[in-house]
Amino acid sequence: MTAETANAFADRLRARFPDAEVSVAQPRGEVGIVFSNETSHGNCRILRDEFGFEQLVDVAGVDYLGYGSDEWDTDVSSEGFSRGVEGRNVGRFKFGEAPSRQVAEPQGEAPMPVPRQRFAAVLQLLSVRNNRRLRVKTFAPNDDLPIVASVTDLWPVANWFEREAFDLFGIVFQGHPDLRRILTDYGFVGHPFRKDFPLIGNVEVRYDAEKKRVVYEPVTSVEPRVGVPRVVRDDARYATAAGEQMSRKAEGAK
Repeated sequence: MTAETANAFADRLRARFPDAEVSVAQPRGEVGIVFSNETSHGNCRILRDEFGFEQLVDVAGVDYLGYGSDEWDTDVSSEGFSRGVEGRNVGRFKFGEAPSRQVAEPQGEAPMPVPRQRFAAVLQLLSVRNNRRLRVKTFAPNDDLPIVASVTDLWPVANWFEREAFDLFGIVFQGHPDLRRILTDYGFVGHPFRKDFPLIGNVEVRYDAEKKRVVYEPVTSVEPRVGVPRVVRDDARYATAAGEQMSRKAEGAK
């Protein structure tokens, strides 16, 4: 039996979910689908029951604030890669500041662009029977209170994954049986994986000798520091190989 190609599988998804956005990332053949918040839970049930995705591997939160912006410049010169750090991009702003992005001089920096939909929950599904994986994404319609449907009733293993996404991103999973923090302390303020949360945090803890107790104060003694670039440069080997193959075919046709 011939294995179904990624493109054929994507076509089946488009036929079954005509309102969804289906994509295939090459060269790995990774198939992804984006459901609306209203249809996400019902469509996930269809994926489990009709498409055989009996296993959920992961649930992750995503914050698209500043998506596509660079922490460092990546232009190549005779002196190597540029490392400009204008602006207060993710990880470089202090308590009380807002993240910004780098722009050309003379401005130097500008406000971070706010996407139309900022928060999303991403599910990684596995069909052992069909040897197939699928990425399912659902955007929360409200950035102030991001809410998406829980899938714990479909895949119980989602319980702790959804709690983690709630803790770190503030995404509320409607229908979750016990949605509470799982990694940070119960009294923690904010959600540390959000792009507008400073890496140095919002408060620092110290022991006050005069008050003889631990006190919480706004961060003052820690400076934000970024040691590595966030940019992942594109690997051109696949495009180069594809171009060389087309050139060979063109030469052979002459």
